[in-house]
Parts: sequence; C-alpha cells; structure tokens
Amino acid sequence: MPKIKLPYFKGSMEVNVEENNLKAVLYPKIHDYFVELSEENLVKQALNNPIGSPKLHELSKDRKNVLIITSDHTRSVPSKITLPLILKEIRKGNPNADITILIATGLHRKTTKEEQRVIFGNNIVNNEKIECHDAMDKAQMEYICDLPSGSSFEVNKLVVETDLLITEGFVEPHFFAGFSGGRKSILPGVSSEVTIRQNHSARAIAHENSKGGILIGNVINEDMIYAAKKVNAQFTLNVALDAHKRIIAAFAGDIIQSHEGACEFVTELSSREKVIGDIVITSNGGYPLDQNLYQSPKAMTTAKACAGEDGVIIILSSCCDGLGGSEFERLMLSGPMDKVLKEILATPDKQTVSEQWCVQVLADLLQKHKVILVTTFLDHEIVKKVGMIPANSPDEALKIAYDLKSKDASVVVIPDGVAVMIN
Repeated sequence: MPKIKLPYFKGSMEVNVEENNLKAVLYPKIHDYFVELSEENLVKQALNNPIGSPKLHELSKDRKNVLIITSDHTRSVPSKITLPLILKEIRKGNPNADITILIATGLHRKTTKEEQRVIFGNNIVNNEKIECHDAMDKAQMEYICDLPSGSSFEVNKLVVETDLLITEGFVEPHFFAGFSGGRKSILPGVSSEVTIRQNHSARAIAHENSKGGILIGNVINEDMIYAAKKVNAQFTLNVALDAHKRIIAAFAGDIIQSHEGACEFVTELSSREKVIGDIVITSNGGYPLDQNLYQSPKAMTTAKACAGEDGVIIILSSCCDGLGGSEFERLMLSGPMDKVLKEILATPDKQTVSEQWCVQVLADLLQKHKVILVTTFLDHEIVKKVGMIPANSPDEALKIAYDLKSKDASVVVIPDGVAVMIN
C-alpha cells in the first residue's frame, strides 16, 4: 500500500492508498528541481543581471527616500536571505538612503513583532525601519486614479512619497490572479480596502480568465499591472521555491518583465496533465499558507480540476489561525452555500464585501463536490457549519470518501495543490 506524504502545518501527514485505487500522484517538477548555486548566490546573480532595468545600486544613486515592499506572515518569501542583499545593493548606490520596509498585508491582519523576527531575522527587525500596511486605515491612503475595470485605486501614502519603490516576493500559481508575486505587492498588497474589494469583485472572480496560470485577458491581473505602473514600481525581486521553501531561481529587474520571466519558469515546472479521479486528495502546502480556511481555496481549485463532475475532495489544511478574517467567517456561517453564492453573485462591484471572493470560490465548489477538511486545530463543529466534512487524518478522510463514493473509487493525490497547475 503506497504511503504518500502531504504537507500539513509545520510538518506533514501520510495517506495510505491501495494500489488498485491509486490512479495518479501529481507532483510538480519544481519540487525536484536541482540547482548547483546556493540560495544566496542565486539572488546575487539575479540582482547582478536584472531584466529590463538598470542594476539596483544604479537606481539607488541620489534617491534619498527608498521604500521596499515585502510580504507578510501568510507567505513563504525567504526574506532572511533576500532582504539583506537588497539592502546591501541600495546602500552600495547610496549609503545614506533613508530606507523603509513596508509589510504588504492586503486585507490580512497585521504581522506581529514576533512574526517579523521569524520572517526577517533579528538584525533587520532591530536595525531597520519597518511599517505594517493597514488597508482599513483611510488616513494611510491616497487616491491615485481609476483602474481599467473602473475600480478606484487608493494606495498607502508611503508608496507615493518615496523616491524609489522596490518590491520583493515569490511566484507560484494563484487561483484567480494567475500568479502570485510581482505586481501583487502593490494591489492588493498595499492598497486600500476599497480598492482590494473592487478588484476582487464577484464579476471579476467569475470571469473566465480569472484562473491559475492565466495572465493575458485576466481582468484582475490587468488592474494589478496598471496599478504597479501608475505608482512607478521600478524594481522587483521575485523567487521560485521548492517543496522545502528553498530558493531554486531568482528574477530581478522591471516589475512586469522580470515577473513574466518568473511565471514562465514556474509554468514549465508546475504544469501537469489533468487526471480525473473519483476522490482527489491535496493540501494547501503546509504552513504558513494553511493557517486558515480563507487561504485554502487555492489548493481546492487545483483539486477541483481533477475531480470531474462530482468527485470528493480531501484537503489538508491546519487552520491553526481559524477560519480567517471576520467577514469571511461571517459569510461562511451565514447560511446554505447556494444562498450565499447567489447573494454574492448579485453584489455590484462597488458593494463588494471584504473577503467575499474566497467565499465565492468555495461556495461554487461546494455546489458540485463534497469536501472533507483534515484539520487538528479547527473545531469540527465549525467545519460542519461551513458545509464541509471534518476529519483528523487523511486516512480517516479517505475512509469517509470511500463511503461516499465506493470502495473501488479511483484516487488522485496532489500532495501540494498550491504548487501544481492542471492543464
């Protein structure tokens, strides 16, 4: 009986699938990608060979006020490696630059000081100027323009006031923006609640091109690119990561061109052909992305692509931080999912409720598929209230799934559903 390991929280869980049931295990090539250079040298190489841009130390000359936008506690950006090298490059060009690091929270809660130490290391926390974006604080925001979609673009004032705007992040498939990284540091990263809500409207989420791996014709992505250009985001550093969250490639330079290069790299290594199963087992990639249910549709949409018309989906997500934001929780607990979905789809763009987009994706998925949530943190009664079936382990979940389908049901396993793109 094959034992298959899936990421869960800060470790993993195993599922045992009988050989006659197991139809496929879909790993991305990116998890086995071998590179000889160290993580630090990969980043240095990217900074020394920027795409479509002068080198960062050249851009930094005579720029007094420099802003670096980085990711928050929900992302796996290896900032302990990347940020010191970015800071070194800036100070190589201008030793006296006034540098601020802005944590892009989007609509997530603020990153705590303890989490900052884990992400950035003590040296940066103790010695650098760090600010945390608050999308709800209107005093932090400045209106820039209207976006192609008609949405209002409001952004953190620090972005407008800086002489040099730099972003960093990592690139992986994103279930409605196409890919993470690059322009997402601006929108949603440091935009206002109003802007984020409108960008993530029901109409935009329901668009046929609002899918993982799609950038061209993706209305959400188009607004994000427009916003990044409007605030003159001049330089970015993006990395690709393997299963152990180690850097296997780095791309620096122009925020659009270098991001496109990173997306091409990730596409080549993450794409797998579709295999349909009666039961699909996946995970949300472990910590930090499986902190709450709000983030979990990322892997569920991957599983959905292999679940046919009515396949059962098993998702491992610790949900150690609960359901997610207050609006997500309220909507998920507000009634039957078909009723909730109908109300969301009828919501005009400018009346979009915070966090309704993940509810929309989940509610749509739950119309066709039974979902079994493997969690040892989230109260199982709450799991039931949001229309899912709770389980404590993958094996327990698989037993439930066999009861729902049959003992002969075919099983597809996608160990890390966030890292895979299904063709």
